[in-house]
Amino acid sequence: MNDVRDWKIPKWPFLLGNALLLVFAYLIVWKSPHPISKWEIIACFAAAALGSVLGIFPFLLDYRAMGKAIQANALGAVADKIQDLEKLAAQITAATNQWDVVQNQADKTAAGAKQIADKMGAEVREFSEFMQKMNDSEKSALRLEVDKLHRGEAEWLQMLVRIFDHIFALHAAATRSGQPKLADQITHFQNACRGTVRRIGLTPFAAEPGEPFDAERHQVADTRQKPPTGAVVAETIGSGYTFQGKLLRPAIVRLREADVPPAPPSLHSTSIELPAKEIEEDELPLGPPA
Repeated sequence: MNDVRDWKIPKWPFLLGNALLLVFAYLIVWKSPHPISKWEIIACFAAAALGSVLGIFPFLLDYRAMGKAIQANALGAVADKIQDLEKLAAQITAATNQWDVVQNQADKTAAGAKQIADKMGAEVREFSEFMQKMNDSEKSALRLEVDKLHRGEAEWLQMLVRIFDHIFALHAAATRSGQPKLADQITHFQNACRGTVRRIGLTPFAAEPGEPFDAERHQVADTRQKPPTGAVVAETIGSGYTFQGKLLRPAIVRLREADVPPAPPSLHSTSIELPAKEIEEDELPLGPPA
């Protein structure tokens, strides 16, 4: 930027000229004979006027020079601002280009991330379907195993029930044989067997003579016979069974006839009475109660 003081015009030549013209006018007035003539007056005024112009003219030039300097400085500042604006515009253009590059990269990254997310979602769905199939397969296999175990348990319970039916018939025959020692031995044997199976939840039970008939716990030997109201048990001809608290088979009983006291068992009879109804496979549950 230009300094305004460098544009100042030296004033001493103009002031010297102004002084010379004023001296010239004074000499005209002083040397001319009086009264002075018209032309001498005009010359004096002309010299004075020209001296005044010379005295004012450097200040006018100085003012114009200062104005031009200010204008030049303003133009220079404007030019500098324009250059700064051009630089700023270039920077904005570069930043815009960089932003476009970054935006393109961000779009590519977002597209790649979306593809990865879609692929991961598809893999997750495939894995879920695979796990569901595996789960279903395992459930089916476990269900088959459980069904096999239930069937094996049912067959095992049927076998035990049949064995205890024969043990009960053997005990009944020993009781009616009239041999107390044999009856005691068979009784101990039956109790030992029952104590053993109680550990796994199988509990045989029998109805006491004179006990009121209970349709839920008792069953008559002849299934076609309908027990009358107030029927009383005469004797048990087949043990009932419960498994883990659930009724497996009711006790098979013979009812007492009306107004007839129960007959004592014959001590000389050696006949063995088996339960009137053999247990069927579909009568036993497939597994323990829930």
